[in-house]
Amino acid sequence: MIVWSLLWSLLKAFVVGGILCAAGEALLLKTRLTSARILVGYVTAGVVLGAIGLWQPLADWAGAGATVPLLGFGNSLAQGALKAVQNRGLLGAFTGGVESTAAGITAAVFFGYLMAILFRPKMKSE
Repeated sequence: MIVWSLLWSLLKAFVVGGILCAAGEALLLKTRLTSARILVGYVTAGVVLGAIGLWQPLADWAGAGATVPLLGFGNSLAQGALKAVQNRGLLGAFTGGVESTAAGITAAVFFGYLMAILFRPKMKSE
């Protein structure tokens, strides 16, 4: 029974994460949007979904398929800022989002740097 529960959780995360990635790829291929604008759109969508109350049910159902991509990052920024405003006032609006996502940002920078050292990336030539 535990194995089926785990497999179901993995399948939901894979499908939701895959749909999010496919939507981003479709936007990239079918529109004139740049990848940076799509990134900002996903982060903003995470904030908006949290504000209208749809984020938490999606995250509860899809697990890592919703929380790991950029939608989850945007929601974490917004929730951190809101929590910090309640505790510290207006200053929390500027510091709360960064504090709530600091571990993820640090991990991204660290592992990006580590991969750059290990694999010696080269500039893309066009």
